[in-house]
Amino acid sequence: MELWETLPAILTGVATVYVVLLAGLWVYARHNPETVGMKDALRLLPDLLRVIRRLTADKTVSLGVRVKLILLLAYLLLPLDLVPDFLPVIGCADDVIIVALVLRSVIRSAGPEPLRRHWPGSPVGLLIIERLAGISPSDAKARPLDS
Repeated sequence: MELWETLPAILTGVATVYVVLLAGLWVYARHNPETVGMKDALRLLPDLLRVIRRLTADKTVSLGVRVKLILLLAYLLLPLDLVPDFLPVIGCADDVIIVALVLRSVIRSAGPEPLRRHWPGSPVGLLIIERLAGISPSDAKARPLDS
């Protein structure tokens, strides 16, 4: 299969994950208007991909963690999914669930500090990702979000 045949599927998959994350953030923002704005929501997926790439390149992070992150990126970029993306809601939910599970596993193995050290986005975006990864609010308060 040529790159030009798979590229549209990859782009569609990334766009779909982005739309699902935005929809989830929109629902969250409606219930918690003081915590997240649309600017942070729009930046979340690019920031998440950037932090995954940075963690993968960080030699201080264990090889097992980096392999998990590489497999996560491959899963997100490949057009094949556990649940096909054309199914409404659940088609994209599997991507979000897998991201959350891998982040939780990475945090358990590497600790929250590498995530915080490499996070390129806003403090609000980091807080959302930490919640998705299962970091408790007391863990999140251990480092000031303004740094």
